[in-house]
Amino acid sequence: MIDLSERLAALQCVSSVLVALYDEGDRLRFANAAFRSAFALEETETPLWSELMRRNTSAGKGTIIRTNEFETWLVSAQSRRGKLPFRAFETDLVDGRWLWMTETVDERGWMLCIASDITHIRANERDLRQDRDHAVRVSQTDELTSISNRRFMMAALENLVLRDPDANPGRGCVCIIDLDFFKRINDQLGHHAGDAVLIDFARRVQPLLRRRDSFGRIGGEEFMLILPDTSLAQGEMAIERILHAVRRARPLDTAPEFSYTCSAGLVELRPGETAREVSCRADAALYDAKQNGRDRLKIVA
Repeated sequence: MIDLSERLAALQCVSSVLVALYDEGDRLRFANAAFRSAFALEETETPLWSELMRRNTSAGKGTIIRTNEFETWLVSAQSRRGKLPFRAFETDLVDGRWLWMTETVDERGWMLCIASDITHIRANERDLRQDRDHAVRVSQTDELTSISNRRFMMAALENLVLRDPDANPGRGCVCIIDLDFFKRINDQLGHHAGDAVLIDFARRVQPLLRRRDSFGRIGGEEFMLILPDTSLAQGEMAIERILHAVRRARPLDTAPEFSYTCSAGLVELRPGETAREVSCRADAALYDAKQNGRDRLKIVA
């Protein structure tokens, strides 16, 4: 009798197709020989994806990352990575190969990555495809903070509300966060200081999130956070961590004593609710938080 699991394991070991599995925290849990060779990984290594990208970029290995500001690129990449059930894109490696990469994410946030070598595609066609992928990334990214923009966030929210409520009874929470007295920052310290505060906020929040959470700037000083498969109690803990981290921030070198705060409105998805309806409820909760003193979270069941 053929053992299919053993046969599958044997084939992936010798396949030229790159195969990797990341857990919900974006730590590598499995990679076949082809993947480890392409990304300069020892057999026993299980790094976080961010650690792997940072190390390989410094060593000139793995994926070619065209940027002079790696940390900005990393924030932008993490704002899109693992947010949708399926994503496909192309990427090139330092060794000259061109890969077609797919990412499949399950309900728990585990991600299966499979990449095939498409180096044979003509160079002029490759340039066109790369330009297309770049245009898509730009259309989904906030220019100032490099995190997701309103377009990406509303698409992610639509995707969340359309999930099967029977298969996903606890579908998640949505939070809208607004920086307190932001106009005063611009008026008193200048728009360059306001921009620095927005960038600081985005950088401060991103490390506190799970990979499957979506976080983006949806306008001015307003941000949205989408927390799939999260209860109100779990969402409250996540937002309180953000409020605490922001209170401790001192983002301006020119004004070392300067600090800022934010207010947040958190709601849980209701069956049959549209993306617009849940967004409006979160907005209303945020309004209550600001009316009641700011620097706080308002929760609406």
